[in-house]
Amino acid sequence: MSRLLHISASPRGAHSESLALAATFLDAYRAAHPDDVVDTFDLWDGTLPEFGPVAADAKMAALAGLELSAEQAAVWNGALAVVERFKSYDNYLFSVPMWNHGVPYVLKHFIDVVSQNGMLFAIDPSVGYTGLLSGRRAAVIYTSAVYDHGVEPEFGRDFQESFFDYWLRYSAGITDIVTVPLRQNLFSDTADNDRAAAHALARDAGKSF
Repeated sequence: MSRLLHISASPRGAHSESLALAATFLDAYRAAHPDDVVDTFDLWDGTLPEFGPVAADAKMAALAGLELSAEQAAVWNGALAVVERFKSYDNYLFSVPMWNHGVPYVLKHFIDVVSQNGMLFAIDPSVGYTGLLSGRRAAVIYTSAVYDHGVEPEFGRDFQESFFDYWLRYSAGITDIVTVPLRQNLFSDTADNDRAAAHALARDAGKSF
């Protein structure tokens, strides 16, 4: 039995293309792996702890081996709980819509909370970052409404997949990655065909994941 965590970065519910593709993936996954545990972490549910000045000071104090204040300890323990929740799963599905050429801010918030030295990654002056989640797999659904590969810069640039893929590989150490893209340019007349193809890809990926 394996444990899969779906991390949702879309707030759009039934209107979300990325969540619709995630549902297709998960339906196929559950059919192929009926004994596996599948959970969802909705990053918009309000449970992500703040990671502001107190958390930043607590992080640096913890790295230096200093004693944390009561306020720092409370904030730091909240962050560590998110890290441990994330690490307790064997594999991951991420639904990642493009926002302003990058990822939604709530996903960056999640990354900033869980990306902790000695927990998600190690860093060495000679080799740089080494992610500590090697052996796990990730499936990532990327959607965009204007940007598509090959478009002119006036229609966007990809700081979404380039950023997130780098984080998975070098901060988390997850290199076994399946992607399901839906680059649905609003000015294209192939939207329905593109959506159908993306759902077919999501279904196949869920079966074989």
